[in-house]
Amino acid sequence: MKKKIELQDQNIHNLVIGLAENLEVDYEESHHECCLRIPEEYGSGYVRSFEFDFGMGVVEADYLLKKEFQFELEKGVVHPLKIIFNREASFFHGFEKSKQLHEIRRLENAMVASTPANNHLFKIPANVPICIFSLEINRKLFEEKIEAFLPDMNEDLIDLFRDVNGIKQFYYKNYYSLEISKFISEFTECELTDFMKQVYLEGKAYEILTYQLKQYLDDLNEPDKRLILRQATIEAIEKAVSIIEDEIESMDNVVTLAKRVGLNQNTLQNGFQQLYKTSVNEFIRNYRIEKAKDLLESSNLNISEVTYKVGINSRSYFSKLFKKKYGVNPKQYLDQVRNSESGSRSA
Repeated sequence: MKKKIELQDQNIHNLVIGLAENLEVDYEESHHECCLRIPEEYGSGYVRSFEFDFGMGVVEADYLLKKEFQFELEKGVVHPLKIIFNREASFFHGFEKSKQLHEIRRLENAMVASTPANNHLFKIPANVPICIFSLEINRKLFEEKIEAFLPDMNEDLIDLFRDVNGIKQFYYKNYYSLEISKFISEFTECELTDFMKQVYLEGKAYEILTYQLKQYLDDLNEPDKRLILRQATIEAIEKAVSIIEDEIESMDNVVTLAKRVGLNQNTLQNGFQQLYKTSVNEFIRNYRIEKAKDLLESSNLNISEVTYKVGINSRSYFSKLFKKKYGVNPKQYLDQVRNSESGSRSA
């Protein structure tokens, strides 16, 4: 395989067919789907394409290459609008006339449109798992589908979808949402066949497009005013939860916690409200009391030792929180536990 090849994508299957020809391997085509397997000499994995009505298509790639690979798309033509979701290791995208390639990291997505004079370039690194899901929209064919809805759209989106001749270059990148991640998984893991599969996958493709456009509009807001949780933000919040659980004895304040996971304080607070229906501080308090209950049940620590072990400096405050949550104070609960254990041993 050449290190750099040129591919055609006006018909979505031609991307897979062109790649198969360059790799000198066979491909499978049936029911609006086309697939090739990466030969062992180049790596492992596959590339698939799916064709739907009104110029909508999907390219799904999941592979690991032994050598770095670069490809560019055919010059002098209008390429589909590409909405690319990266599910694994980073790869790189750029435009031919630009000297800079943009890194598209794990859990990021990019909406990109080239011009006939400035087509797409891609660089795929070696020895890392590459997993890409890309919506491919031929805007000239898609115009009939979307025309009635364009007047109610954001001005930038109107310009993007009306640009059926690829006059304007477009580039947008951000992390994608948990909902989009879920829809992509449902698309790629579909076990239906024939007509039902085609209908199901087309519906999922439109769900992904719908949520992506909603996210694009949400991204126009300031970061702390965005309503849609990004998948990367959720992972940062889950990291914050792990820090809380691992370091409850010496837990820092919310500002420090937010910095450690790479979020601003408002985004962290909003994320906890959406995921756990509580503030960060309330989450920490609840975890402290739950952890204390576990320690009272499973350790030989006395109440004062348990109090400090969960990061509370006042025994009276600890007692107040514990009784509020469990209806008894820590001493009463500890007596209940030990009486129960004594009764079990006697029996």
